Amino acid sequence: MRYLITILLAGASTPAYAQHQGHAMSGDETVSPATQEQSACEAEAARHRAMGHAVPEGECAPTGHENDNHSAMDHSQMDHSSMHHSQMDHLTMSQDAGTDQQATGEQVDHSTMDHSTMDHSAMGHGGMPADIPSGPSPAAARSGPASAADAYWGVEAMNEARERLRHEQGGQQYFWFQGDRVEYRSREDADGYLFDLQGYYGGDLDKFWFKSEGEGSFGEEIEGAEVQALYSRAIAPFFDLQAGIRQDFAPIDRTYAVVGIQGLAPYLFEIDAAAFLSDKGDLTARVEAELDQRITQRLVIQPRVEASFSAQDVPELGIGAGLDSIEAGVRLRYHVAREFAPYIGIDQEWRIGKSANYARNEGEDPSVTNYVVGVRFWF
Repeated sequence: MRYLITILLAGASTPAYAQHQGHAMSGDETVSPATQEQSACEAEAARHRAMGHAVPEGECAPTGHENDNHSAMDHSQMDHSSMHHSQMDHLTMSQDAGTDQQATGEQVDHSTMDHSTMDHSAMGHGGMPADIPSGPSPAAARSGPASAADAYWGVEAMNEARERLRHEQGGQQYFWFQGDRVEYRSREDADGYLFDLQGYYGGDLDKFWFKSEGEGSFGEEIEGAEVQALYSRAIAPFFDLQAGIRQDFAPIDRTYAVVGIQGLAPYLFEIDAAAFLSDKGDLTARVEAELDQRITQRLVIQPRVEASFSAQDVPELGIGAGLDSIEAGVRLRYHVAREFAPYIGIDQEWRIGKSANYARNEGEDPSVTNYVVGVRFWF
């Protein structure tokens, strides 16, 4: 019995003896609590230095940053407008993030960041300017010589280029010809005809104008025919001043000096007014006005009025002093093409005052109604 108790006591004391024996073997390596705290402080200081923070010697963290908790910061409300990406060390950031994640055991989830509220207006990407300039160019941009190209290409070459540019961008010469009225006239006594042609050759400011009118009855001598040759000078955006000569071939030969104005008046009235001084000293004038009113893109109605005046009686031409005659009509034309438009219409002529008396003495009616069919064209 005594032997059994001795064996049990010896077995119970063996683990404790082995444990104490182990402490005795490593007694020289035992680390005190103060030493462990110092090692943790140095590790923390090294971590901050790796992040670029200045940590004073003997301190565990940067002064004033001991209580910063970056994991709790709300990046969605941060103003990134002054961030300069070119100066950011993303390598250090990734290392710092990895260190923070290891220290806190947390994962940084960038997908949850609210970038919509970030102000990226002034972010400096690779040295780009924060503000894009707007408005007129600075004075320094216009401080160079007016003809800087002369220094490279030479004055003669540049003068030739500038002259060509002026010619191609406004100095071109054009030819234009229009048959304004070329028509058959049906009337009570005898059917007749009328032509009204005009055109020019020149540029935007200076042109040579030519005009020709004539009318008569079929089977009879032509009642009137004239040709005008005019120099035209632009005096306003829509008006030309014209001067030249007019030659009449019927009913009698007579030459006139001409001064007139032609253009587009407000509300799109086309005006052609001229005064004529004959080689016999007779002074007359004529004013024409017409207006194109579009019904459709191709269908156009055109009212037209013409009035003639004289400063004195001209018996050989059947012209009385004052208002000589009035002609008013309306024509409806259809543009088969922009350059070609047949038309129909009605035209009324009145001889006025003493001119009407001259017409009656010649056996003519001072009031004539014409039903017209014609064509208008240009090229």
